Amino acid sequence: MKIRVLIGILLVGALPLTASAQSVTKSPMNEQYLPRLGDIMNNIQLRHIKLSFAGMAQNWELAAYELRQLRAGLEEAAAMYGGIPVTNVVTMTAPIDSIGDAIAAKDGKRFAKLFSELTAGCNGCHQSMGRGYIQMRVPTEQPFSNQVFPPRRTP
Repeated sequence: MKIRVLIGILLVGALPLTASAQSVTKSPMNEQYLPRLGDIMNNIQLRHIKLSFAGMAQNWELAAYELRQLRAGLEEAAAMYGGIPVTNVVTMTAPIDSIGDAIAAKDGKRFAKLFSELTAGCNGCHQSMGRGYIQMRVPTEQPFSNQVFPPRRTP
């Protein structure tokens, strides 16, 4: 008898949870999330900074990773926001590919030159979109005190 009462209490208590779970799944807030363009660009800016410091530290594995992430962010922005001219995205392909070649060659001098060109490309895109007030530069200060950029030394 006590078991039946306990099961009954558990079932009755679970009904509001089931109802609220159903209302959550039907909520318009659960529709596919589309990040704001500014949020995507902020993420790209973080990748830009990290790419710079990874390259300066000659951590080529980390630099390659950050470059892939930066490229993916630009591709997402272009795919999700049709107002970005295709030519803006295409013109960024060459500097990104060139930096990738410098990373593969582990060429720090070439990386630094190409990174400046990538940064100029970012600014050119902002200008063409009427957002020239968003101006990028090669980072001068390391803002990530919680990340080590030089490659790990193996004994």
